Amino acid sequence: MIALSDTATTKVAELMTAEGEEGLALRVAVMPGGCSGYSYDMYFDTDIADDDIKQSYGDITVVVDPASAQLLNGATLDYKDGLNEAGFAINNPNATRTCGCGSSFS
Repeated sequence: MIALSDTATTKVAELMTAEGEEGLALRVAVMPGGCSGYSYDMYFDTDIADDDIKQSYGDITVVVDPASAQLLNGATLDYKDGLNEAGFAINNPNATRTCGCGSSFS
């Protein structure tokens, strides 16, 4: 299961509040594609399947489908807001190769 850093948890909470919808969860998924074989997908979701893996970080619920969970085991979602780097980033110890854009891995 993917972990959230404190800064990512704070930013996700802000974004969920801005959405204004009850029952939202952050879905993190791994999709086939990208220049290295897989790419990450993140979005707010209210459609939670029975076999989804769930983890709570305060008021934030993160859901991952079983296939993605295998590729995200031990990964961390972080958020940076600085001059050199801004946005969400996934640090995934399972990735053996990443592309230059940082959005796909194998």
